[in-house]
Amino acid sequence: MQPTDPGKFTDKAWEAIVKSQEVARKYRNQQLEVEHLAIALFEEDETVNLILERAGADPAALLKRLTDYVRRQPSVMADTTNIYLGRGLDQMLDKADAVREERGDRFISVDHFLLAFAEDKRVGKNLLRSVGLDGGLIEETIQKTRGTQKVVDQDSESRYNALEKYGRDLTAQAQEGKLDPVIGRDEEIRRVIQVLSRRTKNNPVLIGEPGVGKSCDR
Repeated sequence: MQPTDPGKFTDKAWEAIVKSQEVARKYRNQQLEVEHLAIALFEEDETVNLILERAGADPAALLKRLTDYVRRQPSVMADTTNIYLGRGLDQMLDKADAVREERGDRFISVDHFLLAFAEDKRVGKNLLRSVGLDGGLIEETIQKTRGTQKVVDQDSESRYNALEKYGRDLTAQAQEGKLDPVIGRDEEIRRVIQVLSRRTKNNPVLIGEPGVGKSCDR
């Protein structure tokens, strides 16, 4: 699959493809391959790194292994302005597109890349296996991260796990002892528990003279 149409990819997936060409030039490789796209993903994409961390891997360690691998590959002294698509990356992009179709998504996303990378026999499968990961674990972690969301537009990854990205888990913080203790409010706490534990809740009614701000308090 030739990566020439940005309309087939999410914004983040297309950014990774563009970045992968810069990576290939940096290491003076004329063929654009799986490892270049993987480096672009591991360096820049927080969604991919979140998935890897949740699966139990260290993204920084994986990135180092990848860059070490690329440094061992033959490089050229000639001009690297013209980059050619390697067979391995061509097959990986085909696999990512097949994953997209299987999942009923409209666009190829970074998690499709990651699943395809896990099946890559040249680099991806062995690299992930070296840190205890495989395609099944990656897929399970992606499913937990994505939930039931479909890739229906080119900004879909930004909504993955939005609550964890932008919110705070107060329960986890309390379990870790990171919240300040509440002292001397036993009666108020019991009252809150009582109200929240009711099967049916009372609807509050704001009473006051016109113009005192009742509507603003809703």
